[in-house]
Amino acid sequence: MSKEKVILAYSGGLDTSVIMTWLKEHYDYDVIAVCCNAGQKEDFDAIEKKAYATGASKAYVLDIQEEFITDYIWPTLKAGAIYEGDYLLGTSMARPLMAKKLVEVAEAEGAFIIAHGCTGKGNDQVRFETTIKALNPSIKIIAPWRIWDLTSREDCIAYAKEHNIPIAQTKENIYSRDENIWHISHEGGNLESPWNEHLDSIHVLSVPPEKAPDKATYVEIDFEEGIPVAVDGKVLGPIELLTVLNKLGAENGVGTIDIVENRLVGMKSRGVYETPGGTILYKAHATLEKLILDRDTMAYKNIVAQKYSQLVYDGLWFTPLREAIGAFVDSTQSLISGTVKVKLYKGTATPVASKSENSLYSEEFATFSKDDVYNQKDAEGFINLFALSVKIRAIQQQNKKGGAKKNETLERKVLKGGEFIR
Repeated sequence: MSKEKVILAYSGGLDTSVIMTWLKEHYDYDVIAVCCNAGQKEDFDAIEKKAYATGASKAYVLDIQEEFITDYIWPTLKAGAIYEGDYLLGTSMARPLMAKKLVEVAEAEGAFIIAHGCTGKGNDQVRFETTIKALNPSIKIIAPWRIWDLTSREDCIAYAKEHNIPIAQTKENIYSRDENIWHISHEGGNLESPWNEHLDSIHVLSVPPEKAPDKATYVEIDFEEGIPVAVDGKVLGPIELLTVLNKLGAENGVGTIDIVENRLVGMKSRGVYETPGGTILYKAHATLEKLILDRDTMAYKNIVAQKYSQLVYDGLWFTPLREAIGAFVDSTQSLISGTVKVKLYKGTATPVASKSENSLYSEEFATFSKDDVYNQKDAEGFINLFALSVKIRAIQQQNKKGGAKKNETLERKVLKGGEFIR
């Protein structure tokens, strides 16, 4: 009789390497490892071999980079979603797609159990499991961190040594990192005290701003309907475009943030995030929107962006509300086409110029020089009407101080037949 199968979200790192062996020890299952290549710099052939060496009955390595960019990053960029004003959602966007792939493999393999290495304190457990439940509620979930007797990464390191599992982490190099083509995050170690300044040695993608070149770099980005399509006039595919911008941003120290954020599970955590290319794109996209969108649409879209960021952060990608907001965002992006020039200099990405055939900016109307298209006298009547309510309120407040008789006199002077008397 064949064994029941369990699908393991596998990275080849400390946690999932230990979980592979732990599952074999504690359950009589065939363990199928699934590793998703979202753009992290790894030797995926080595990861596959390691999966088999540590007990996997089968191993999948799935390249999800382009789907990640086009179906998750671009929609979030178009929404302008930034969690708590800082975090560009690199891990948050990737988890629903990875969970979707786990479900697809489980269905193809006839498996009804998925295991993951997320801790019971983090956001990722929610993102993975919410997605799994949304896509296939019949699948059961094993989360070892919530049930085993290993209580820390130091315990995992000791377990790995005891079971001869090769790992890269040591007690001196114990940062928990998550990398994909959009960003890399760093947590743990000396970051656990918010009073500790993060060390320059933590950087993996970018140089510290102080070590960036003394000369500015300029880059031009073309957008079509809110999606970046070219860099410096050269049309690029999604992976190549983001790779080019990551390199430019990293060389100039752009996109590193050190933040304390509110986790979904109710606690605060501290992390350092490097998002070089993504930071450039967010700055450029926002600048193009300011050139094209009207004030009311921009104002409402900013409200929507905040909710969108929370949904993505919380792992609620496959929900009616996220999809409905996405449809609204898409409608706002139909005219967001044009070019933005960004100046990169010692940790900053500053948009310095923008152009679009759909621009609402008109030099004829905006000029401070003489013009024939705008009658400045028209502003007087507009201001009188715009300020009417506040003027009436001020009159009422003055009348309360001066008595009812003064009130009648002022009203007669100020209002006559619905018009102002000056």
